[in-house]
Amino acid sequence: MAMTRVGDDAARILRMPLVLQFLKFGIVGVSNTLIAFAVYTLLLKVFGVWYVAASGIGFAIGAVNGFLWNRAWTFRGHVGDALTPVRWFVVQSCGLLLDLGLVYLLVDGAGLDELLGQAATTVIVTLVTFFVNRAWTFRGHAPTVLAETAGDT
Repeated sequence: MAMTRVGDDAARILRMPLVLQFLKFGIVGVSNTLIAFAVYTLLLKVFGVWYVAASGIGFAIGAVNGFLWNRAWTFRGHVGDALTPVRWFVVQSCGLLLDLGLVYLLVDGAGLDELLGQAATTVIVTLVTFFVNRAWTFRGHAPTVLAETAGDT
């Protein structure tokens, strides 16, 4: 019986919109990373593109993938406007800067191992960008409800 309750509690948590959105955001993030790395590797190894340029192009393509999937799947209820892609780009760019700064501080400043520093940074940046994207980039708009008053009959 206790096992059933634990399973029921876990299922209820996964049905929560915030947790579900975060899981979707994470899945999209993994796909972004794989795409960015594949593009980077292809440009670097096959086409001989300078590694910094290849990294930037890979990041940009991964970010476009992330925007499209997060808009269509993670934050499906979002009513977009012309500035939504701009907000996404701003958040992703700030996320990249935060990532670079944190990994530097954790590795060079705090003396953590490079892999541990990057792992901690990834957790922090993922949480920050998720909540900023949820609140700002893909913010939900409540439907407008016209209130009926008693005197309007």
